Amino acid sequence: MAAENAAGHGGPTAGEYIVHHLTHWRNKELVGPFDLSVINIDSTIFTILLGVIGCFLLWKAARKATSGVPGRFQAAVEILVEMVDAQAKGIVHNAESRKLVAPLALTVFVWIFLLNAMDLLPVDLLPVIWAWIYGVAGHDAHHAYMRSVPTADLSITMGLSMGVLITCLVYNVKIKGVGGWIHELFTAPFGNHWALYPFNFLMQVIEFVAKTVSHGMRLFGNMYAGELIFLLIALMGGAWSLSATGIGLAIGHIIAGSAWAIFHILIITLQAFVFMMLTLVYIGQAHDHH
Repeated sequence: MAAENAAGHGGPTAGEYIVHHLTHWRNKELVGPFDLSVINIDSTIFTILLGVIGCFLLWKAARKATSGVPGRFQAAVEILVEMVDAQAKGIVHNAESRKLVAPLALTVFVWIFLLNAMDLLPVDLLPVIWAWIYGVAGHDAHHAYMRSVPTADLSITMGLSMGVLITCLVYNVKIKGVGGWIHELFTAPFGNHWALYPFNFLMQVIEFVAKTVSHGMRLFGNMYAGELIFLLIALMGGAWSLSATGIGLAIGHIIAGSAWAIFHILIITLQAFVFMMLTLVYIGQAHDHH
C-alpha cells in the first residue's frame, strides 16, 4: 500500500495508510469517544482464538508430562510454571488461594504474551488477506479494516484489567467477609472515626479505579506505540525507489525492521510479565488486613 503511493500509483498517503491500519473492524461506527454498543470484532476474534490456543498448549504440556527426561517443550513449560509459582508464593501467602491464583497468573502471562506476539507479524499480512477476502465477498476492499494486535486495543486491555479488579473484589469478600471488607472500606487508611469515613471510602474507591486504569493503560500504551513504530518502518520500505535515497530507505527498512522486531520480543515478554506480576500484587493486597 505504501509502496504504491511512493511509486505514484494512486495509493494512500502515509497518513491514510496509518489511519487505515489503526481502524478496527467494528459492528458499527463509534458515536463519541465512549460507546459500549461498539464491538471491535477483529480484537475480539483474535483474543478468543489466542486464548484457546494458549489453553491448548498448556493442556498439551500437562497431558504429555513425564517423570523422565522432559522434551524441550515440556521443559520450557515447566520452567514457566515454576517461575510463576515462585512469584505467587512470594506475593500471595495464602496457600489455599494460590491453588487458583497461580494457574490464573500463568494463564494471564501466556495469553497476553500470545496477544502481544501478534505484533511480530508483518503489518500488511493479515490486512491484505482480509481485504482480498472482503473484496471476493463483493464488498469494497478499501473499507476492509483489520487490526491483529488485541493488546493495542484499549477495550481489550481494560477488559483484562477489569477481570483482575473483579477477582480482587471477590477475594476481598472471601478473605475478610462482607462485613470485614465494608468495615475496611470506611476505616482505612486514615483510621476508624466517623468523621474520616467519607475520606477513607473515597480513597479506597480512587485506589481501585487508579489500579485498574493504570493496569490496562500501561499494556495498551506500550503495545500501541510498538504497533506505530512498525507502521513507520513499513512506510520506509514502501518509499523505496531506484535512487540513492530510495535504496537507502529500503536498506534502512530491513535493518530497522529486524532490529525493532528483535527488541520487541523483549517488550512483548516484559509486558506480559508486568501484567502478570501486577495481577498477583493486586490479588495479594486483597488478602491484607488494615
